[in-house]
Amino acid sequence: MTETTLPHQAPATSAGAVAEADPQYVVATYHIETSLDLQRAAAVLAGEQSTGTFVRVARESDELRSRFAAQVVDLEEIPLTGSSPLPGAVGDPAKRRRAKLRIRFPLANFGPSLPNLQAAVAGNLFEIKELAAIKLMDLDLPPAFAERYPGPAFGIEGTRRLMSRPSGALLGTIVKPSIGLSPADLAEVVAELAGAGVDFIKDDELQGNGPSAPLAERVRAVMPVLRRHADRTGVMPMYAFNITDDIGRLEANHDLVVEAGGTCVMACINMVGLAGVEFLRRHATVPIHGHRAMFGSISRSDQLGFSFRAWQKMARLSGVDHLHTNGISNKFYESDAEVLDSIAAVREPLLGQTATLPVLSSGQWAGLAHATYAATGTDDLLVLAGGGIHGHPDGPAAGVRSMRAAWDSAARGETTATALAASVDLRRATEMFGAPRG
Repeated sequence: MTETTLPHQAPATSAGAVAEADPQYVVATYHIETSLDLQRAAAVLAGEQSTGTFVRVARESDELRSRFAAQVVDLEEIPLTGSSPLPGAVGDPAKRRRAKLRIRFPLANFGPSLPNLQAAVAGNLFEIKELAAIKLMDLDLPPAFAERYPGPAFGIEGTRRLMSRPSGALLGTIVKPSIGLSPADLAEVVAELAGAGVDFIKDDELQGNGPSAPLAERVRAVMPVLRRHADRTGVMPMYAFNITDDIGRLEANHDLVVEAGGTCVMACINMVGLAGVEFLRRHATVPIHGHRAMFGSISRSDQLGFSFRAWQKMARLSGVDHLHTNGISNKFYESDAEVLDSIAAVREPLLGQTATLPVLSSGQWAGLAHATYAATGTDDLLVLAGGGIHGHPDGPAAGVRSMRAAWDSAARGETTATALAASVDLRRATEMFGAPRG
């Protein structure tokens, strides 16, 4: 930061340190790209998202701006990515520069409200033509948000308690095929998975409340199977029924599950919105499994949208007990480094709230256990293998056993060779999925 006096620029002192510690501000970190002067483009962003518009207006007094204007805290030039500029960006492309930018927003502008926070830190700024790239990378939130939003009710420890799995990786799967099973077929699959010792089963995000397998019929088919298993063993796997729907139906869908003895509900965060998740959290008496479906639409580009690190803070505040992070060697676009940063982000403390359980999914199978454990250093993870369990050459039960053998071996500090020698189910899994990592 320089001594240049620009609109919406914080004083050139130790303002950065003050801003992060000050409970009256939110500090947002962005990556921006522009052909204009970096400081000028940053000031345009800060103005557009607070008191300013394209021209100074009569009532935008110095006193008003001192109280309500967003201010540039600091700006650090970073290398260009080589990606194309956003459509409609102005300026000479040959003069483009990239920067890491922090802006502080007065909490008084929007209060501790997640929807209104988003309007401030991620509203019209994506449309500013002076910016050839704009991505929200992180948020530093004041304690007022924790006072309004209780966060997860169950988190890691509450989930372990309900699963009767006090230690070790929590192992689960997604119902496959995702769509098309009748409730009776679903009951058979659940019985096989429960008998193999799975901890967790979830509906696919594509399976909502459609006419071919309505939520009520799935609940009626699945819960007797799980209760019979619990009567025999004393342990009932957790089943996350997808209750994603219009906000006005979330309570009734939740109650349908809980009244039948269910212990988890699933909501697609981006479909019901953060306000929808928070609405459900206020009513829920079981853990909320937070699916991140559609997240790629706001994160995949390095030129636009949200980073997972920023988004996950708002999702956790809204009340999800479990949050999808993706997994290593996944079938989607994220690199292992990005996935591991996402897992680390969810594991970081957030305003003193209950710890959210990271959920690993996408292309996971038993052969990734040792590499994942080595990279994360924890088994406080819910690891979901869809095809990695259902696609096992000896069937889903063998798929569950292969996962358990691999994760238990990794937690004991054994090598993959030792694990393979000890488990025929793991060896058979390699015939389908290839050599294990780690």
